[in-house]
Amino acid sequence: MNPALSALGVLAYPNIDPVFLSLGPIQLRWYGFAYVAGILCGWLYGRALVGNPKLWANGVAPITKLQIDDFILWITGGIILGGRIGSILFYDFHRYSVDPWAMVRIWEGGMSFHGGLIGVVIAIAIFTWREKIPLWSLIDVTAASVPFGLLFGRIANFINSELWGAPSNVAWAFVFPTGGPEPRHPSQLYEGLLEGVLLWLVLRLMTHHFKLLRRPRFVGAVFIGGYGLARIFVEFFRIPDVQLGYLFGTGWVTMGMVLSLPMLAISLWGMATAKDTVYAAPSPPPPVPKVA
Repeated sequence: MNPALSALGVLAYPNIDPVFLSLGPIQLRWYGFAYVAGILCGWLYGRALVGNPKLWANGVAPITKLQIDDFILWITGGIILGGRIGSILFYDFHRYSVDPWAMVRIWEGGMSFHGGLIGVVIAIAIFTWREKIPLWSLIDVTAASVPFGLLFGRIANFINSELWGAPSNVAWAFVFPTGGPEPRHPSQLYEGLLEGVLLWLVLRLMTHHFKLLRRPRFVGAVFIGGYGLARIFVEFFRIPDVQLGYLFGTGWVTMGMVLSLPMLAISLWGMATAKDTVYAAPSPPPPVPKVA
């Protein structure tokens, strides 16, 4: 690092190798590990929520741990397909239209939270219809479990030296290898702290202190609004995608802001219309026939 920058108190970028393990031609990256860790932690946390009778009206959760186990494949598909399609449509359609094979090279990055959110909602809708369980309760459990993935994902963005912020002279600025010589806001870490840590704490308060899993739709609405506010706030410090830049010639409105604004309206609607609901205990799974 430039000695002059060190004298200003700029933090040294850790330069962590994006590949954490190489097995011959196979490379395992922190980016992929973040997805696996986020989904795994979310799955375990979701099981804990439905398995805690104190959180549900009359001590009855309308979803079983076994159903959460089955749902893990559905949500994984929703995250990956929705996130990739959202990135293609919302952020870099021209690149993928020129190089269609880039659509399947997920290891190169290129995932959209808003696309992943849409994919997850579709997966939840199909799964709840198939399993005949309450839509809004599964949305609430999923929403309360998502911040783990957001935290790990933003840490992976930081390790990959991508999605960095605007130039800054704050004491915690970093000079990113791909961001030029200027110290920059570590906007990935801002998002990780707001969307992953603070939002999880707020949702934990909703589920465990105020017992709002008993009011289907409320926890999911808090998540949607909390993410939207955090994303809009961080966009003021984050450099927009180079192929899009700032929208409408404003010099400050970004695609992330535009996609997050409807989330605030949905959040207000969800919190205003949520009502206490008592569900019957879910039916046990059919017995497995014995083999003679």
